[in-house]
Amino acid sequence: MLIIYEKAKKLRCNLLLRQSVSLCFFLCFSFYTYAQSGPKIKSEVDTTFIKIGEQIIWTVTVEVDSTASVIFPEGQTFSPLEMVEAYKTDTTRKKSRLQLQRAYALTQFDSGSYKLPTQFIDINGEGHYTDSLRIIVADVPVDTLKQQMYDIKELMIVEKSGNGWLKIILWVLLALLLLGAILYWFVFRKKPLTEEEKVALLPPYDRAMLELKNLENSKYLIQDEYKKYYSELTDIVRSYLEEDVHVSALESTTDQLIEKLELMTDSGELELDKDTIIQFKRILQTADLVKFAKSKPETSIAEQDRKSIEQIVVKTHEALPEPTEEELMQQAEYLEELERKKQKKKIVIAIASVFALLLVSAISATIYYGFTYTKDTILGHPTKKLLESEWIKSSYGFPPLEIESPGVLKRIEGELVSGLVNLDTLSNTKKKAALDMLKKINTSKNLEISEFLLETDIDDFYLKYEDIALPVDSVNIKKEAQAGIELLDKQERIINIIVKDEMYNTPEGAEGLKQYGSLSFKNKDGDFDKKKYTILNFARPGNFKRLTIIWNVEDEYSEKIVERIMASIEIKPE
Repeated sequence: MLIIYEKAKKLRCNLLLRQSVSLCFFLCFSFYTYAQSGPKIKSEVDTTFIKIGEQIIWTVTVEVDSTASVIFPEGQTFSPLEMVEAYKTDTTRKKSRLQLQRAYALTQFDSGSYKLPTQFIDINGEGHYTDSLRIIVADVPVDTLKQQMYDIKELMIVEKSGNGWLKIILWVLLALLLLGAILYWFVFRKKPLTEEEKVALLPPYDRAMLELKNLENSKYLIQDEYKKYYSELTDIVRSYLEEDVHVSALESTTDQLIEKLELMTDSGELELDKDTIIQFKRILQTADLVKFAKSKPETSIAEQDRKSIEQIVVKTHEALPEPTEEELMQQAEYLEELERKKQKKKIVIAIASVFALLLVSAISATIYYGFTYTKDTILGHPTKKLLESEWIKSSYGFPPLEIESPGVLKRIEGELVSGLVNLDTLSNTKKKAALDMLKKINTSKNLEISEFLLETDIDDFYLKYEDIALPVDSVNIKKEAQAGIELLDKQERIINIIVKDEMYNTPEGAEGLKQYGSLSFKNKDGDFDKKKYTILNFARPGNFKRLTIIWNVEDEYSEKIVERIMASIEIKPE
């Protein structure tokens, strides 16, 4: 029994030993297999030192299984370096594995030391990263003995796009063209004269003879309308006498008219014989009887009376003395005066029409847009012009802050500024206090500050962006933001600063600290105007960003500008 027990124990030990060896072999084989199938990534550059504008070639090599899916970096992911060209992927097969190699041409146009960031490579849906590298970009040495140095050229002023105003101008021109066409057609155009107008333009004598001829061809006597016949007959002769003889005949009775003609004959103004006057009086009396007593003379008598009136008109015309030269000149002046009055009337109508069009347009715009908007459009509101000007989207600083603004932010050179404070404008005491504060907050006196200012022609809107490189990786955003407020408070032109703060997120999720409230700003006249302000603070390792906006209280256009600017802010990843 003891022998059997010893053999069984020995057999069990051998079995356990064999299983342990098998397990170790399996683990080693699995590890070796995984090591052979896992991806290998290698990145390198042909040089780490270039001059401004030169290119480096960054190459990344990936070794994977033949079935693996590899996605290389695309686009401008090499910031602060700029990708010039991405070359095609070179593929090499090594037994059951593939070696993929892709090269990128990179450059930089500013001197300095730049970090080529790690690049993300997607392999079978898993993220892998390359190593980061340090690239030195050196200035290009210039031989000033051979190459003459020139000053930096001034900024070139580019005219703003007028697409918005072009539409307004086209609509105004269209309205004026329509108004001009209406005025031309109804006022200035020489219209074809009607028959009545042609008759009215004839001289009094010719017009009277033509009207008597038309009366002869009328059907009044045939239709037994004697009253109309004699009324028209007397109106013709009376109108002629009033226009050609210059006697008030239309408003005079028969006796009064005959008496005036006799007086003119006796005074020598009119050379008519008494028989003609007596005959004229008889015809007028007959006409009165027909019109007022319903008398009805014979048709032959009515026709004869018309012929007699025609003879009276002829004799009266012949009896008139020839006009003197002075009278002719007076008549010409009178006609010229009539023509001037006619032209003046047309001009008045045209001006009144334009004024009416502008008034109707202003009323329509007021009803549609509101009184304030229409008034500001006509009179020109400064911040409204700024809101409706051409907006530009650009990036500033590093890491870049992307912002859309009504104009490009201009870089400020040679100033040490924090917030709104230009230290060079402060008194010596306040300047020393500001510098002490900067030294206290920061561990280095030489801060790298990039400042950008929105330059406008108005004093009612202020926008400034500061990008500050700090010598420490850990940045206390609240401490830096409070320092900006304290420096702002040291300005003599700013008082009564009310500060509120809250955490702020850009539309794409970048976190920052928002300071906002009101302050009083001293204007050129020495008075203090109340204004609103917003300061956005962003902190990154070794970097602090501050965007300051100040505008007038109760200015709806400035409010819209601020809303649009804040909606566009985004900090791009390094």
